[in-house]
Amino acid sequence: MYSPAAVNRPARFPPATIFQNPRETKSIKFLHALSESSSCSSNSTLTTSSTSKIEFQHRVRSSSILLRKLRVSSDDAQPTASFSEDEASEPSFLEFITSERVKVVAMVALALALCNADRVVMSVAIVPMSQSRGWSQAFAGVVQSSFLWGYLVSPIAGGTLVDYYGGKIVMACGVALWSMATFLTPWAAENSLWALLSMRALLGVAEGVALPCMNNMIARWFPQTERSRAVGLAMAGFQLGSAIGLTLSPILMSQGGVGGPFIIFGLSGLLWVLVWVSATSSTPERSPQITKYELEYIQSKRKKVEMKTGKIIPPFRRLLSKLPTWSLIVANSMHSWGFFVILSWMPIYFKTIYHVDLRQAAWFSAVPWSMMALVGYFAGVFSDKLIQSGMTVTLTRKIMQSIGFVGPGIALIGLIMAKSPVAASAWLTLAVGLKSFSHCGFLVNLQEIAPQYSGVLHGMSNTAGTLAAILGTVGAGFFVELVGSFQGFLLLTALLYFSAALFWNIFSTGERVNFDEGN
Repeated sequence: MYSPAAVNRPARFPPATIFQNPRETKSIKFLHALSESSSCSSNSTLTTSSTSKIEFQHRVRSSSILLRKLRVSSDDAQPTASFSEDEASEPSFLEFITSERVKVVAMVALALALCNADRVVMSVAIVPMSQSRGWSQAFAGVVQSSFLWGYLVSPIAGGTLVDYYGGKIVMACGVALWSMATFLTPWAAENSLWALLSMRALLGVAEGVALPCMNNMIARWFPQTERSRAVGLAMAGFQLGSAIGLTLSPILMSQGGVGGPFIIFGLSGLLWVLVWVSATSSTPERSPQITKYELEYIQSKRKKVEMKTGKIIPPFRRLLSKLPTWSLIVANSMHSWGFFVILSWMPIYFKTIYHVDLRQAAWFSAVPWSMMALVGYFAGVFSDKLIQSGMTVTLTRKIMQSIGFVGPGIALIGLIMAKSPVAASAWLTLAVGLKSFSHCGFLVNLQEIAPQYSGVLHGMSNTAGTLAAILGTVGAGFFVELVGSFQGFLLLTALLYFSAALFWNIFSTGERVNFDEGN
């Protein structure tokens, strides 16, 4: 027999901890009464019906959950117990999309959109600039590549600063600096060639901290079961920045001259900094806007060791001594190689092979990158669902990265064999869209193998990726001159994709790696 006295008050909520807030007393007494009433009514039938027994247990459990939620949601009550990892249920889509952590990642996504828009404006403005100043194509390439000079040197130093000072302050400084460089670019172009090159290099230096800051903020604000979709949201902003920059720049230039888009995007970045500094916090614990329910949910899902502050001088030697680090470096390098080869050479490829007039094909600039943003978010949701269903983090990251490399490799082979520009553009869009699965592979994996060094790891792999981007972009031109075939270089890129996927699947891991051994 079940005794009502044995179940009319859950043991995990003793009176001393429940009634800390006097304003809750009436509501909690009502819930206890409801629990006792349910107990008594159920007790009379438990001996005759197993169904009633299940219903009785469900009512008692529901009462306990209601008591817990009431206690946490009160404005005055201090939480005396937090969710355990088993207790914390996954939030609904509405709860997730309206949470404080999604507001933070939305601001990060907007920053990354400005980052990429500021980067690609020169791709549009370089044509009228070259015509008015008599620049050759080779020299125009030097002006465009000046961005990469700065971007090559800053990610490691910026990633180290992010690990030590946190993502909020470093991101604010980075956006302010690159927005100022963008705003001053028209002035620099009118006054001195060296000033123009310096502004573009400064843009690269400042933007080198953007992705490490993104990783840092997501690692602090999101539990592991939500990080893939958070990265998907942030990187959707990054990819949409390309589409926004390439489509809005001609419109702004027609209204405000060559300097129009530089001024508008620069001022937008400075406005973003004001909102970021005043409306966000570096960690959930410091946020005045976050609810106690959301804070306890994040804390219950987050491992305490993940919030350890990195050293100002990271152990570079030990970081490079581990094969999971090299799997990240190889993955980032291949991702950047493919990204910049497609961004830089596909317009010329379509014009040379299919004789497409790109001035009448503005969709070419927007559709592939918009597809990458859209697919990237759904890839993140799919990745998180795999982990929530019980699949290991390691296997999930390997699946995502395999799709992100093998998929584009196959699509590039399809692009080579396409007989019409429509079919070729479809294969190109597929290749760019599938690349976004990499964001749920190596890009999230940075936070998992070494949370305290995620910034510097991102910086190291990003520097390798920038070198690969330069090599791929420049190498494509030399390859075409020597071999006389664009298709051959695309086939080489596809083979490199397959090789990088194999390296990743052999040496990557989703588990934490000890980089502090010997200390």
